[in-house]
Amino acid sequence: MSGQTPFTPDFCNSILINEFWTLNPGLLNLAHISYLVKEKAAADFGNTADVIRSIPQDLFAELCEQIIQHLCGKIPGVNAVELCQRFRTSGIALNVSDLAKVVNVVSFLFSTAAKNNISAEELSTSLSSTVNVLPKHAIQVIRHVWNEQGKSISMSEEARNMATVGQLIDIQWKLGMAVSSDSCRSLKYPYVTMTLKVADPSGQITSKSFEMTVPQFQNFFRQFKEMAAVLETV
Repeated sequence: MSGQTPFTPDFCNSILINEFWTLNPGLLNLAHISYLVKEKAAADFGNTADVIRSIPQDLFAELCEQIIQHLCGKIPGVNAVELCQRFRTSGIALNVSDLAKVVNVVSFLFSTAAKNNISAEELSTSLSSTVNVLPKHAIQVIRHVWNEQGKSISMSEEARNMATVGQLIDIQWKLGMAVSSDSCRSLKYPYVTMTLKVADPSGQITSKSFEMTVPQFQNFFRQFKEMAAVLETV
């Protein structure tokens, strides 16, 4: 099994992984995805397969293209909110959480295929064996996208390490004045609203907002200046 990258997805426990690695090593590449997709389906797929079935082939292909581009480092992530809005315009009723699950599943499949050098044919064959999990049109799209762009995914150690953490996409802030009093701030007290746009390891882009007092924001700004000063010495 030399040259094989240890596979430890967070949704599989160590017992399942240990049992899987007792398989014939010659079957690993082909059986790998089929086995783990089944385990993921049992663990946390929920209605994800049904969600995928509801997505037209052209829109699912666009989603897969964005995921591949994210894994290649060409875009910071997949904006599930914007995609949901586009899907709804096309008459597809999806919520952000359901689409996020689809992004996670497809990212998992492409990442696994890249780490184990699985061909488009092997990927299609192994996915087709899990007929109760993914619909046929989705498998066709995944195979096509992987065949066309799969080789462009860089699986260097640096890329793998980067894929395990999220990425900061954008920071926005605005100064406001409280017009009502609550337990957090006094009436007419200035505060700063921060909005962070972040891409998680799967590529899903989300926005997180929070408020800070002016002194807190000033301290936050000072810390950024300190980081910038340190980076100049590197």
